[in-house]
Amino acid sequence: MKISQASAEKPTAALILADGTVLYGQGLGATGEVVGEVCFNTAMSGYQEILTDPSYAAQIITFTFPHIGNVGANSDDTENASSAAATAARGAIFRAEATSPSNYRAQIDISAWMRRRGIVGIAGIDTRALTSLIREQGMPHGVIAHNPAGQFDVPALQNRAASWEGLEGRDLAKDVTTLQSFAHHESGWAWPDGYANQNATGPHIVVIDYGVKRNILRRLVSENCRVTVVTATASYDDIMAKKPDGVLLSNGPGDPAATAEYTGPVIAKLIENKIPTFGVCLGHQILALAAGAKTKKMTHGHHGANHPVKDIATGKVEIVSMNHGFTVDGDTLPDNVEETHVSLFDGSNSGIALKDAPAFSVQHHPEASPGPQDSFYIFRRFIDGLKAA
Repeated sequence: MKISQASAEKPTAALILADGTVLYGQGLGATGEVVGEVCFNTAMSGYQEILTDPSYAAQIITFTFPHIGNVGANSDDTENASSAAATAARGAIFRAEATSPSNYRAQIDISAWMRRRGIVGIAGIDTRALTSLIREQGMPHGVIAHNPAGQFDVPALQNRAASWEGLEGRDLAKDVTTLQSFAHHESGWAWPDGYANQNATGPHIVVIDYGVKRNILRRLVSENCRVTVVTATASYDDIMAKKPDGVLLSNGPGDPAATAEYTGPVIAKLIENKIPTFGVCLGHQILALAAGAKTKKMTHGHHGANHPVKDIATGKVEIVSMNHGFTVDGDTLPDNVEETHVSLFDGSNSGIALKDAPAFSVQHHPEASPGPQDSFYIFRRFIDGLKAA
């Protein structure tokens, strides 16, 4: 497949894929080289939230929307909740060069913000053609190189992309999780004050941090929950010492089967002891694995804010935010696990509930950020279940 590149006479960045595809463009953000899995995201807004979502660790994001960076960046719209996840996505691919920011909340332009966070970017790429390649051939391994002098050792960069180990079999939750337990008090954004601290008095939720998004924590506080975040490696006893009313298994990066090697037994014990448990994204996959199901790698994954998902119990169709490259294999669900949600794009599993324990999960992101707010009710469903328990 032929993919066009920037018309600039002197390119300052290059995207080199493992198959030998070389695309030149204009660099932005950090200089240097990054290697990762190249995926695409179809959201039309929320690029700062996307680039700071720890679930994108070890990935390079192709934005299908052409105008990225035009509202700049600020100190509020970052999704990584832990200092250990200062950088989430490794690189970013844009169609058009970023313009000067034009938004009252902007504090810095996108290129300077990316440079501070070590994100390497390239603009001027035919992102539609690149997206078509990913859809047809799967998410390739690639390298973005940003060199203001325009000098690139293409054979060496291709070799780096081709020899990169990829995401299958890799546990990345340990790379992005918090280093120590902490309490979270910030609630959701509200006009005109933005984010605010809230003295919540409701149920106590312990969040296991596999790469948790800040807006998951904010959503819980907005529902009047007291929130404590613990590391991905927390034991069952560590969790129960916090005296939780419920446990949330967060989103995160990497291969869920690898992360489940040490988290699975902990989750299985939560299930065995009937601790109310709610999983999101990677947390959904880990819950399924702990219950006896299997996961598998997807061809191009689901990354965007426009995904239709059906709630099987109600028949309601929600438009949701998704970000995952692995999925629960619906054909492997054991008898005590029922499918609750399904993707209307490809029929893949998007939610489960255990029949013999107060545990359920969804593949999509009910906190949105970015994305529609159709699924906020899922947090209320979890909290209402705590009250009924």
